[in-house]
Amino acid sequence: MPLQPGHYVSLTVADEGAGISSECLPKIFDPYFSTKAHGSGLGLAICYSIMNKHGGHISVQSVEGKGTSFTIYMPVSNFQAKNEVREDCLIFGEGKVLLMEDGESVRQTVQEMLTFLGYDVELARDGAEAVTLYKKAFLSDHPFDVVITDLTVRGGMGGKMAVSELIKVDPDVKAIVSSGYSSDALADYKKYGFCEVIAKPYRLQELGKVLSSVIHPDETCNIENGTA
Repeated sequence: MPLQPGHYVSLTVADEGAGISSECLPKIFDPYFSTKAHGSGLGLAICYSIMNKHGGHISVQSVEGKGTSFTIYMPVSNFQAKNEVREDCLIFGEGKVLLMEDGESVRQTVQEMLTFLGYDVELARDGAEAVTLYKKAFLSDHPFDVVITDLTVRGGMGGKMAVSELIKVDPDVKAIVSSGYSSDALADYKKYGFCEVIAKPYRLQELGKVLSSVIHPDETCNIENGTA
């Protein structure tokens, strides 16, 4: 999609690797397209979606055997930045979190974020594994306080179906849906049984705030009002 007239900041990242074949090049921004044995095919699709949402663009040039370069174009804002920028505070917490995420690198990163915020974390690669772990914990003395589910799982049970199964186990399950895409589940997440939504990529501050709002809604409200 061509850029609209205006001012942009561009950033180019290039390598001197194997390059991308002419057959694959038109497909690299398509969701779930991947040439890797264990790839999800969502990384570049998410990047493309993010740039479009911000009125920008991402392009690619590649020559087999010589390398690849990606260029992103970000629109320049016409608004003057304020002198004082208020940083969101970190909201730490405690509790047991079940994280369902099929991307290994994302799963590890979010696990580290959750641990830093003070939570105990268990991991699931897809919805079926998440349901099994949740049910086992629910029947024990140490149930999960909240579940974070990826919306889409390539070749497995995604977030919507997983939560529908979790509700059968625990009608009061507290589930948060996470995704890098706009979808019906994100726009109307409560319809599908989710308590909250967090869009990828998210910051540590956002993660802490959403978790607190789900586990301790009254306390989070007090913090935001400055009455903690």
